[in-house]
Amino acid sequence: MSKTGLNPKNLDSVATRFRILGVPLRLQILNELSDGERTVTALVEATGSTQPNVSKHLTTLLAHRMVKREKRGNSAYYSVADPAVFELCEIVCGNIERALDEELRAFGG
Repeated sequence: MSKTGLNPKNLDSVATRFRILGVPLRLQILNELSDGERTVTALVEATGSTQPNVSKHLTTLLAHRMVKREKRGNSAYYSVADPAVFELCEIVCGNIERALDEELRAFGG
């Protein structure tokens, strides 16, 4: 990781971003949005969660500029505001896969 711009204030912002991404339902919502914009109703159906819970997490993601909302008529459509979040997820997922592969090999799998 580059040390550029990582002063104590920036480190707090980075830590906050990781905390926001540390909730499985938020990751699931972002994953659903990777295919394009969705309404709350569509996200509720896709995640199997409740409308109040999905709305609560969308509010958090919106407040931290990870998603954006566009109002059209009576519906609000959510989409990913920063596609770089998927690059971060791919890095983490790749590391997890490599670690699991190493553990399988270590145990003869």
